[in-house]
This record gives sequence, C-alpha cells and structure tokens, in this order.
Amino acid sequence: MLELAILGFLYDTPLHGYELRKRITALTGHVRPVAESTLYPAIKRLEKAGMLARETRPGSVAAPRHVLTLTDAGRRELRRRLAHPERPEITDENRWFALLAFLRHLDDSDAQAGVLRRRLEFLEEPASFFYEGDRPLRAEELDDPFRRGILTVVRATSRAEVTWLRATLRSLGGGR
Repeated sequence: MLELAILGFLYDTPLHGYELRKRITALTGHVRPVAESTLYPAIKRLEKAGMLARETRPGSVAAPRHVLTLTDAGRRELRRRLAHPERPEITDENRWFALLAFLRHLDDSDAQAGVLRRRLEFLEEPASFFYEGDRPLRAEELDDPFRRGILTVVRATSRAEVTWLRATLRSLGGGR
C-alpha cells in the first residue's frame, strides 16, 4: 500500500519527502500512520529500482530540498499495480481506498471496470465477522448491541459501496 501511494502521489506531481509523507498520512494515516523510518526506505527501494528520481531544488525559505519525481518505469509500475492488484488490495478496505485513490491513472476504462468488478464480487460474497458454527450471523441475530452495531455499520457501508460500484461500472460501460 505504501509503495502504491508513493507512486500514485508522485504520478500527480513531483514532491519532496515531507510533502509526500503528509499526503500519504492524509490518505491512510488515520489507520496506519506513516513514519519516516518506513517511508524513506520505501523511497530508496523505489529509487534503486529506477522508478523514482531525486533532484535537488532550492528551498523557498530554507536549505535545498530533494524533490522526488516519477520515472517512466515508475509510471508503468503504477499502472501495472492498478490494473492487476493483489487480492489484499481488493479485500482490505484501507488498501482498497489507496488503490481507488489512483485508479484514474489507469487510462483503460475496461481495466478500471475489471478492478471494480473484482471489488463488487468480493462485497457480494456472504460474510460476517461472527459465526455460529459455519453459518455467518446477521446483525438481527445478535444479542450483543456492540457486535450488532459492527454488522449494522458494515452492512450500510457495503450497500452504499455496491450502489456506487454498480453506477460507476455502468458509466464505464462495464456494468451489469
């Protein structure tokens, strides 16, 4: 998720590390804060792989800044990751949001629709956080108001997302 966010934000515009960290934190930080000790090694890995370039530019007030830009290889890698996300990018809500934040950079509407269909299929699978034996429990079946609350919120969120996914798929020409 971190590398995807780095590639996605740098696809938008060149950034220095501090600004990149702020943007990633705004996207994912409420769940997974981004520490410098995590971000900078990821930047170095991507730079070593030829996906990022570092350029020194004069600072507006202080010392010169190292600005990161995406290379052609980085653009290709971002589009590859967007077109062919791993299952956790589809099933994990936080990873899904990171993927969704940059899906517009995938120029192929059929490929975009394919990613959205995968998410829709996942959401349409019967699931619950709580089970009785092998049978998933519905919110109405729970005596515990807190667990019932979890399932009620998840159900409402899933319904809203399914509605959005279907409408977006129709607009991309890939709806059902």
